[in-house]
Amino acid sequence: MREAANKYHEPVMCKESIEALAIKPDGIYVDTTYGGGGHARAIIGQLSEAGTLLAFDQDPEALNNNIGDDRLILVNSNFRYIKNFLKLYKAQPVDGIFADLGVSSFQFDSPRRGFSTRFDGPLDLRMNQQAEWSAADILNRYSKENLRHLFKEYGEIKNASHLANVIDSRRKEQPISTTAQLAEAAKKCSPKNRENKYLAQVFQALRIEVNEELATLKQMLTSSLEMLKTGGRLVVISYHSLEDRLVKNFFRAGNFEGSIEKDFYGQPLTPMRVITRKPITPTQAEVINNPRARSAKLRIAEKK
Repeated sequence: MREAANKYHEPVMCKESIEALAIKPDGIYVDTTYGGGGHARAIIGQLSEAGTLLAFDQDPEALNNNIGDDRLILVNSNFRYIKNFLKLYKAQPVDGIFADLGVSSFQFDSPRRGFSTRFDGPLDLRMNQQAEWSAADILNRYSKENLRHLFKEYGEIKNASHLANVIDSRRKEQPISTTAQLAEAAKKCSPKNRENKYLAQVFQALRIEVNEELATLKQMLTSSLEMLKTGGRLVVISYHSLEDRLVKNFFRAGNFEGSIEKDFYGQPLTPMRVITRKPITPTQAEVINNPRARSAKLRIAEKK
């Protein structure tokens, strides 16, 4: 089982994540992004027989990596519903909540899932394959203006209008249904010598839209604050600026705009104590061993 889990997903900054959670052996913890179970295994390794870990993953294939420990409750659901399930299992308040927002290695390395530009496969990008719309549906059914908006906002693509126009022209000739078709269209809009980076931005924008990632993250962070004990830790690893900005603002101010309210005496009214003023990043050795860790940023906060 250990071998299968490691193949599925090599956990990013595992040691740093466990230290950040400051685990109490008999505590209740949540892993909102189970994946291959790498971080979950490490958390359970710090728990006594009285400890509990609830882990979430909306991808049914992640259930194949159940590490088979009585202290683990594995929930096949989106982490946006964390509050509902913690109430269902009478597991609140909790001592710590962990989230690794990256796509799992299994999803990246599976051509049929459509997450990587390295393979030609269906343009899917759904974390939950029961979801109604795939990336292909969005590309072929969104208006040109809506495509421009999502590429600009979620991919931070500067020539989003040009890209939307090219895709609109292509889909009129033939529906765009594979990763190769999208890559071919997008490369025509890419700045010279930046094709890989540009494609990554295009796929990121679609993935965020397909999975409602930013709205889901906001909901999870808001619920987490309610579910944590006083002194409980919230630990999040993000991989791009849109996610990291939301996490940073929420940790700092308790809202997503980053505006800090103050009391009558000018003292800040913030619900969390920020442990990491600057994010923790992977070591050079880890990035060499696991290139997908290169953009990871780990932030820690503690409920006041």
